[in-house]
Amino acid sequence: MKVFVLCVLVASAAAWPSFSFESLSLDGFQSDASGAPLAKRQQDVNHLLWKIYDNLHFDDLKGYASSFNPEGDTSMYKDGGEAVHHLVKEFKDHRFLEQHHWFSLFNERQREEALMLFEVFMQCKEWDCAVKNAAYWREHMNEGEFVYALYTAVIHSDLGHGIVLPPLYEVTPHMFTNSEVIQKAYTAKMTHTPGNFHMEFTGTKKNKEQRVAYFGEDIGMNVHHVTWHMDFPFWWEDKYGHHLDRKGELFFWVHHQLTVRFDSERLSNYLDMVDELQWEKPIEEGFAPHTIYKYGGEFPARPDHIQFEDVDGVARVRDMIIMESRIHDAIAHGYITDKDGKVIDIMNDKGIDKLGDIIESSMYSPNVQYYGALHNLAHIMLGRQGDPHGKYNMPPGVMEHFETATRDPAFFRLHKYMDNIFKEHKDSLHPYTHEDIDFPGVDIESLGIEGELKTYFEHYEFDLRNAVDSAEGITDVELKAHVDRLNHKDFSFVADVKNNNGGEVLGTFRLYLCPDYDNNGEKFDYTNGHWHCIEMDKFWKKLAPGNNHIVRKSSESSVTIPDVPSFQSLIDAADSGSFDMHEFERSCGIPNRMLLPKGKRDGMEFSLWLAVTDGKHDLTHSNGDPEHGGTHALCGVHGEVYPDKRPMGFPLDRSIPDRRVFDETTNIKFTHVKVYHEGHH
Repeated sequence: MKVFVLCVLVASAAAWPSFSFESLSLDGFQSDASGAPLAKRQQDVNHLLWKIYDNLHFDDLKGYASSFNPEGDTSMYKDGGEAVHHLVKEFKDHRFLEQHHWFSLFNERQREEALMLFEVFMQCKEWDCAVKNAAYWREHMNEGEFVYALYTAVIHSDLGHGIVLPPLYEVTPHMFTNSEVIQKAYTAKMTHTPGNFHMEFTGTKKNKEQRVAYFGEDIGMNVHHVTWHMDFPFWWEDKYGHHLDRKGELFFWVHHQLTVRFDSERLSNYLDMVDELQWEKPIEEGFAPHTIYKYGGEFPARPDHIQFEDVDGVARVRDMIIMESRIHDAIAHGYITDKDGKVIDIMNDKGIDKLGDIIESSMYSPNVQYYGALHNLAHIMLGRQGDPHGKYNMPPGVMEHFETATRDPAFFRLHKYMDNIFKEHKDSLHPYTHEDIDFPGVDIESLGIEGELKTYFEHYEFDLRNAVDSAEGITDVELKAHVDRLNHKDFSFVADVKNNNGGEVLGTFRLYLCPDYDNNGEKFDYTNGHWHCIEMDKFWKKLAPGNNHIVRKSSESSVTIPDVPSFQSLIDAADSGSFDMHEFERSCGIPNRMLLPKGKRDGMEFSLWLAVTDGKHDLTHSNGDPEHGGTHALCGVHGEVYPDKRPMGFPLDRSIPDRRVFDETTNIKFTHVKVYHEGHH
């Protein structure tokens, strides 16, 4: 099973192949196909990313940067040097973005440059080629482009096996930290005074959106979002090494889950669920990011109640409406038309995948010329509304970076808009029948919680040393920021499942948490409530004949990840010479401390919902261990097919006009629970 680690900031693009536990050496001294010990590769990555806006700090890398000729020995590349020749020519023709300048993946030319370096990394046969190229190009390319290339390369290339990427909020802190804190860090560095600064969320109590800022501005959630887009980049082509299975459906599902989680956070704070954005109506909520680029000035603000304007060189509002209408037409017709005029049926389980490809749109879109790129252009349109005609030469807005986008409340309005398009398609499909969801001979006799569903806020510290400049002869001082973040007490899901079949069977356990009431106290029913359910876990268990007592810890959820180790801890571990942190290799996933929505002090009511379906039918791998680890529910298994054949969200993804289909099925059960919030710890 291939797995990867990453923490990222939208900065640059390079890729190294994928990773599997079977091939992973747990011995930091043992070399693999890359030709270098894991501890050495981890150390090199640490050194390359340390003080990214400075020149290299480490002698071995300085030596590579000054003496290495990328074109000197083309036998080190799988393509005979084709990619590196292209990169070098562009560099010699002075076409590259300068250093000390902002980088945005949504800028077509900047993305093209980052991907040139990414392709060079991907073509390297061994680590020696990759690290020497990295050292050389770090000194010659824009810092943001380099970081993006390096992160995506480590994720996608075989040379990245076992490497844990440092958390992006400690590599490029400006993208995650309020400008007031950055300024305090500079002052502390200049006066050589250690500091630990409290970071507030943006806005004030006068702004009701401030109540849920802890969700969109959570640095772990920011990393999840940017990392998912690195695992499944819209620019990906299969020529880079493998097919990204069900990428379009995953685009739908991961953003649907972000949206329904945000809605439950709003309900936890006595706010209505988020309204969808509409092109012909005002953007009600403004946003002042309170963040600053390392180079390029402040992130632009957006006032309240502004009408969408055409953005010069990007799109007209009318263009966005036309794209949307063409997608609605495809849903109504039940098919999309590819670039050659061939009809692709979407009235089936695979239709959502094709729809995701055209809405994003990715390189997998069958007809980007006709259906456009609704999602990607919408991010740019929103990001530029503060300066749509370039009159003030403002840098990109927060919506133009995946690592900062969720900070803006309009992000969730945009994705509610996208989500409603997906829902229109799902509602057009035939509802599931009893036969579709039944698992004959399997009865869920009880479902409950072991422990307490209690959330609280805690302080979290992260390192700011990479936020400030270095100078010869001036040593670093300890600089940290601390921020409040949501967490919850450990708990377990418990179920008693009876297997009445003659022998052992494999069950797929699908757990959801669904809010019971809207903000007006109106109760959700099956018809209108199923779309708001949060996926809590999905896993496989072998069920012996008779009674089976199942206990599943919250920390084991396949939708969440633990905190990525700090940059300093990665440095210390790699410098020790023996490195083994494979459990942190992947940063795609909801932070495990945010598995539960915040809830309320007197308890917020939810339905805990469990379906046990036929694992033999569901599992894509007929042989091997069904216990997929990591965050496969939201992020798949890197380099492999998605482990579950069923549609994501099954069986709550389609309309439910008659709840008896569920009530009369013994392999489905729900119970009522409450989530309590305790304030600060």
